[in-house]
Amino acid sequence: MSELVMNENEKQNGEAADDRQPSEMHRRQRGKNIAVAVVLFGMVVLFYVVAIVKIGGG
Repeated sequence: MSELVMNENEKQNGEAADDRQPSEMHRRQRGKNIAVAVVLFGMVVLFYVVAIVKIGGG
């Protein structure tokens, strides 16, 4: 969908899309990916700690 919108914008403007847009989009996506990775890592650590407590503490 976004590719279609970009192509329509290029047709209307008669020029290629701004070079900053893909880098800005990639920067935002990278930030989201890092946030998801941090949350996932936190959940793994939490499950590990809970498992150790259950096994060790009875």
